[in-house]
Amino acid sequence: MRFIGLIPEIRHFYPARPPIGPPQPPIFMTYEEFEALRLVDYEGLTQEEAGKRMGISRGTVWRALSSARKKVAQMLVEGRELIILAQGNEIPKTQSLENE
Repeated sequence: MRFIGLIPEIRHFYPARPPIGPPQPPIFMTYEEFEALRLVDYEGLTQEEAGKRMGISRGTVWRALSSARKKVAQMLVEGRELIILAQGNEIPKTQSLENE
C-alpha cells in the first residue's frame, strides 16, 4: 500500500490542438508516480523523505519518480494525452496523519 497525500482533482491532460497525423495512445500515470513527482519535484523533499511519507522505500520512490518524469517529458515532446489513474493500492493520507 502507498500513502497518497493528494489525490489529483484534474486527472486528464491533453494537447490544446488536435494531433497532426494519426492519434497516438494516451500515456497513463499512476497515483504513486504522481505523488512521487509532487513530493520531490514540487514540494522539494528528498527521495528518502518522500518514501517515508508514502510508506515505501527510497528505491521505490526513485523508480516511480523516474517513470513519472519520463511520462511528462513524453507527453510534452509528443503532444500526447496524459491520464492519471489509481491502481487500487493507494491510501489517501489525511493532513492530520502527515504531521505525526
